[in-house]
Amino acid sequence: MIVLVDSSAVLALLNNQDRWHEKAVAVLKSLVAKGATLVMTNFLVAECHALLLARLDRNIALEWLVTFDWNLIRVTPGDESFAREIIKRYHDKDFSLTDATSFAVIRRHGINFAFTFDQHFKQYGIATVGR
Repeated sequence: MIVLVDSSAVLALLNNQDRWHEKAVAVLKSLVAKGATLVMTNFLVAECHALLLARLDRNIALEWLVTFDWNLIRVTPGDESFAREIIKRYHDKDFSLTDATSFAVIRRHGINFAFTFDQHFKQYGIATVGR
């Protein structure tokens, strides 16, 4: 099983004050026990670092960045183009470019699930673990 890890899951895992913290820890333990392959995109890594800087602190953001060792999938120009089309097509949704590139990568790689607490993944029709 391949699972894309969204920045909302990372933030919930590292912030014990986050309303999803306990759920995130339980989900991660379950995924690891099942031997899931955890992946992120380079866009998600950048977004996570920025969120950790803004919502937690510099030291946590730095430690996460230098110890991050999940599988990385680079967003391609094709993924970016497809993401722009998603944003245009779903004009009634407020998908970010990072969300939409995640959707494109999930499609391109046939990824099974997203570990996320962001409702946008479900709105786009992606199976999620977490929320």
